[in-house]
Amino acid sequence: MKTHLVDSLKYNDWANQKLLPVIKQLPDKEGSIKLFSHLINAQDKWYNRITKQQDDTALAWSTPVFLLEELEEHWKNSISIWIDLITSKTEAELQEIVVFIRASDSKQMGIKLVDLVLQFNYHSIHHRAQINKLMSQQGVTPPATDYIYTKLIEF
Repeated sequence: MKTHLVDSLKYNDWANQKLLPVIKQLPDKEGSIKLFSHLINAQDKWYNRITKQQDDTALAWSTPVFLLEELEEHWKNSISIWIDLITSKTEAELQEIVVFIRASDSKQMGIKLVDLVLQFNYHSIHHRAQINKLMSQQGVTPPATDYIYTKLIEF
């Protein structure tokens, strides 16, 4: 499972980094920047729920909205700490429960680390599609980010 998770994180990194140069070309960048910032903030919030470095309520899902020129650096930092974390875990540790307090009702919740990583990878796919739609609406062709492009073998 660890290999699969690291591979998924690396795919997510590859796909999201393909968006950045295209976002820079957009006439209206605001929506894409907000969505991309949200991806970073969500990963960072979940990471904090594991490390408990800050009070969870101090981190938001959608803010801060980063400046365009800051997105790449924040993304690289966010994804690299996750790759390092998962690489350092044993298979058994990937099955451990991450416990947190849900802000909406103060209820204690839990999720296996493996499922958490899968969730934010799938969440990223969802928001990449939204960013792609914003690109298309502005007449810009979105980059090809399908997983298969990372696995095709040329003969």
